[in-house]
Order: sequence, then structure tokens, then C-alpha cells
Amino acid sequence: MTVKTTFSVLHPHMNSMVDTFHAIGLVMRACQSVSLLELLHIYIGVESNHLLPRFLQLTERVIILFGVITSQEEVQEKYVVCVLFIFWNLLDMVRYTYSMLSVIGISYAALTWLSQTLWMPVYPLCVLAEAFTIYQSLPYFESFGTNSTMLPFDMSTYLPYVLKLYLMMLFIGMYFTYSHLYSERKEVLRVFSVKQKKM
Repeated sequence: MTVKTTFSVLHPHMNSMVDTFHAIGLVMRACQSVSLLELLHIYIGVESNHLLPRFLQLTERVIILFGVITSQEEVQEKYVVCVLFIFWNLLDMVRYTYSMLSVIGISYAALTWLSQTLWMPVYPLCVLAEAFTIYQSLPYFESFGTNSTMLPFDMSTYLPYVLKLYLMMLFIGMYFTYSHLYSERKEVLRVFSVKQKKM
């Protein structure tokens, strides 16, 4: 019996973490694709939110899910994929519930506070998990030949370099998004508190 087999027998829940992408990858890809409609909703005014921060968040997910995880089968078996999906779904479950109720004029104090506070610890953890996913994918992009793309004018890009550059931009984007969400949180909670006092 190998060490890996022994570990799998002693920790059967670890197998399910490794199989996360195979179990729900299709659903995650479908949900993330549909979530792009949120940009349209913001643009036409159905949802009152700022377009650029939401665009950055959705772009992060699309690049990580489709460009990194889906394109490399070896990355799909990493534990970080399970962790990342948990963080993404935790944030979305609260945020979309809050947004849906807000659109139809229903608000709950606990849900408002949770939707404006949960992201504070979870969003940075998402970015760290995304960065770790990219870091773990680099050796596979380098060794399996899925690492360069031809561009016009006889130029080519070396994907590992692009991903390393994206890692830096990920943290710059996180700072911008975090600052915006924090300002938005203060405003939403202030307005909600005023409304509650008037009732």
C-alpha cells in the first residue's frame, strides 16, 4: 500500500476535495458565465452598483476559472480549487440574496450587515487562493507546452510571464476593490441606519 493510498484511506474527505472540480466544475463554469450578466444589470440600472469594481472581480474569476483551472487538468485536482470554490460561493450566496431582495425593496438588518461585512475577511482570502492557484499552475504551463500564444506581427506571449504579471495586478486590483467596497459599506450601513430610525 502506497503512502498516497494510505492517506486516502485515513482521510477519505480529502478525496472529495480533490474531486471538487470534476463534481461541480461544469456548474461553476455555467454560474460564472451567467454572472457576467450582472455587468449588464449595473449598466442599465437594474442594480445600483459601481461597474468597474464588479468588472474587476468578475474578470479575476473568469481568468482563474477558465484560463487557469479549466485549461490545466493537473490544477483541477489541487485542494486550493475546493477552497476557492467555497470562498466564491460563500460570498455569492450572501451577496446575491441581498441584491435580489434589495431590487424588490425588501431589507433585513442582519442580511444587510452580513452582505456588507462578510467580504472583509473572505475577499482577501479569495485573492490569496487565486494567487496560489496561479502559482501552482505555472509549472504545468511551462512543462506541457500550453505556455505560449502567437500574436500578430510575428510576436508571441509566454503565458507563465503573463500569469506572473497578472499576479501583481491581482493584488493591485484587490487594493482598489477593497477600498471601494469599504467606502460602499460605510455608505450603505449609514443609509440603512437612517432608514431604520425613521421607521
